[in-house]
Amino acid sequence: MSATTRFDRIDRLRALALLWMTVYHFCFDLDHFGLIDQAFLSDPFWTTQRAAIVSLFLFTAGLSQAVAVHQGQGWARFWRRWAQVAGAAVLVSIGSWLVFPRTFIYFGVLHGIAVMLVLVRLSAGWGRWLWPLGALALLLAWWAPTAIATWPELAALNHPGPNVLGFISRKPFTEDYVPLLPWLGVMWWGMSAGQWVIRHRPQWLGGAATPKGMVARLMAGWGRWSLSYYLLHQPVLMGLVWLTTLVLPRA
Repeated sequence: MSATTRFDRIDRLRALALLWMTVYHFCFDLDHFGLIDQAFLSDPFWTTQRAAIVSLFLFTAGLSQAVAVHQGQGWARFWRRWAQVAGAAVLVSIGSWLVFPRTFIYFGVLHGIAVMLVLVRLSAGWGRWLWPLGALALLLAWWAPTAIATWPELAALNHPGPNVLGFISRKPFTEDYVPLLPWLGVMWWGMSAGQWVIRHRPQWLGGAATPKGMVARLMAGWGRWSLSYYLLHQPVLMGLVWLTTLVLPRA
């Protein structure tokens, strides 16, 4: 395995998350502009999809970190990529503040990924302990409402700032929120799963060769540009839906 090997199946898995996210956000934009009427914040049909999309992104990020560590990626290269993610998170905050000033994104998926990447990279050598630690992260998020009800002083963790930990009893009013709990657990599982696959089933990840089939090639290429696509897709989708509202006949 060379130091620059990319695994096409990881890229295609990331592209699947991008595709699912695009469909979800398109429906969200239709609702935002009044073309459909859906309860995105409360309907399990939509909340479950959001959780699955975020999980797929974070699990794939963990897989990618497992590959990077295995291939000996140094901290200098890590920080260059991390700076891109962190910079993109800042752009998301600015853009969301312009569109949704009352509910702008201050700790969404890119903010969470930026912090979690550092924690996952630092804990890459913990091996099998990442599985129970991931489960603990999910358990703590589930237990948090009960703990805060039992010890009211912990309610301070619900406030902006401390709530990035995710140990909360009420979700903040924001357009996107991906705290450390439970989501760090998903990325830890991605890292641990990636380490296991690299050791025991490396063929599952594919290889550096161009994948066969047009769809597979398109998905692999799409997955390599995930950050750029993430930043651009919503402005484009929202613009298209808004233009549609201008040409549709009014009721």
